Amino acid sequence: MDLSNLKPAEGSTKTNKRVGRGQGSGRGGTSTRGHKGAKSRSGYKRKRGFEGGQMPLFRRVPKFGFKNINRKEFHGVNVETLQLLADAKKITVITPEVLVENGLAQKNDMVKILGNGELKAKLEVTAHGFSKTAIELIEAQGGTTTTL
Repeated sequence: MDLSNLKPAEGSTKTNKRVGRGQGSGRGGTSTRGHKGAKSRSGYKRKRGFEGGQMPLFRRVPKFGFKNINRKEFHGVNVETLQLLADAKKITVITPEVLVENGLAQKNDMVKILGNGELKAKLEVTAHGFSKTAIELIEAQGGTTTTL
């Protein structure tokens, strides 16, 4: 076995239909395109979403709502997750960089600390946002919250 006798698996490849190669091939002349009209010409391209003159789906379906271009998308991290992190890694200072290192957020995420769960550790937490319950839970344990 060497590179000279490698072949693809049986049935995994197909040979293309060779059109426009003379009358003897059976696919000469109009080359399976039929007679006349835009679709028989070279360079023909149908519009995206064109449905043969029928009202296309993107125009049949009603539009609603709007996209706020100024929306800030936060990645939520719960207080209970911070507690698990503090227990496992013996960390008291939590920043977005620490969360990224431990796989709890992406590098470009804006992190918001949410108040779901219990907190027993005294933590210094720095993030882009905090919920009211999260601030209460952190400060009840004697920790600090810093908003970036």
